[in-house]
Amino acid sequence: MRRHPFSIRVLAASLRAPSAWINLLLVFVPIAFVLELLHGEPTLLFITSALGIVPLAGLLGEATDALSAKAGDRVGALLNATLGNAAELIITVVAIRAGLLNVVKASITGSILGNLLLVLGASLLAGGLKNGVQKFDRSSVSVMMTTMTIAIIGLVVPTLFGNAIERVNHASVEYLSIGVAVALIASYIVSMIFTFRQPPHQADAAEAEDSPARQGARPGLLHNVRIALGVLLGSVVLLALLSEILVGAVEPLIKAQGLSELFVGVIIVPIIGNAAEHLVALEMALKNRMELSLGIAIGSSLQIAVFVAPLLVFIALLFGQQLTLVFNEFELAALLAAVIITALISLDGESNWLEGVQLLIVYLILAIAFFFLPNGADGVQALLAR
Repeated sequence: MRRHPFSIRVLAASLRAPSAWINLLLVFVPIAFVLELLHGEPTLLFITSALGIVPLAGLLGEATDALSAKAGDRVGALLNATLGNAAELIITVVAIRAGLLNVVKASITGSILGNLLLVLGASLLAGGLKNGVQKFDRSSVSVMMTTMTIAIIGLVVPTLFGNAIERVNHASVEYLSIGVAVALIASYIVSMIFTFRQPPHQADAAEAEDSPARQGARPGLLHNVRIALGVLLGSVVLLALLSEILVGAVEPLIKAQGLSELFVGVIIVPIIGNAAEHLVALEMALKNRMELSLGIAIGSSLQIAVFVAPLLVFIALLFGQQLTLVFNEFELAALLAAVIITALISLDGESNWLEGVQLLIVYLILAIAFFFLPNGADGVQALLAR
């Protein structure tokens, strides 16, 4: 029996387990706190808190991996899939509470773009340079890209219909976003149920044994459940505190450096939240394990689109904010471009370093465009009105 290509184990392939040298960045955690107490310069605050978040996200991943190993393959895979974007989710929740809704929506766009173009591009480039032409299961990627397309449709529809609906009743746009969010979360839950009902497969078992989870689960303290729970909770608390510092420095940073909210949200925030996970995709490509590498890049994008983004709609309501799934035309154009180029490159079941360069070029083009986009909704709307 063929295994289900959009497997929860593919999502579980996005286990962080960063290289040991990343933990050296933990020194920036106390530095960020000290600078915050001393009311340090916003740009320096942003940089130090961002550097502190990177290793904490990695430790959160390692603790999750250790707990997953104790919970069994399927429950553990679900745990990893659910917490795969925990660091970025914490950052966006803090941003929602601060009222930076444009940054939050931009970070949703940026997470999808970053995984499909930057992470996958770097992985194809590194893997291709080391291993030459690399092969992977075309059916797995086909199903993931089809699901990714459906997810993007779920983000496009509120924007296209919302513009017309808002002219009659603004409240209806929020109800439209809530309805689409429910549908996307339902699709995520259904895919999880379908996967859990699949019989075990030998290939799945072999993959699980040799997965990044097993490789990242080092012998030692984290094999103790209590210590792993402590590390997980401690990482979450520190991530929340550093996210407060990071988000608090966003608006002063924008003013001081002349950056736009879209550029900060689309480019900078997603790289910070997913840096540790990105390194694992690169490591898997270098080891010639492209199915896992693609599972990290595309699977993480899927989780953002069908679970994290709609979940944020409801989290915003808890804080008395109205976060709709209405994106601007620039974000939609970037998302569609990313999905199309990724599908064209990945659906042949082979990859090489040139395709990696092509994905990185598209990401660079979009990053430059977002950098020069005027700051604030007024500037964007002025361009659209021309």
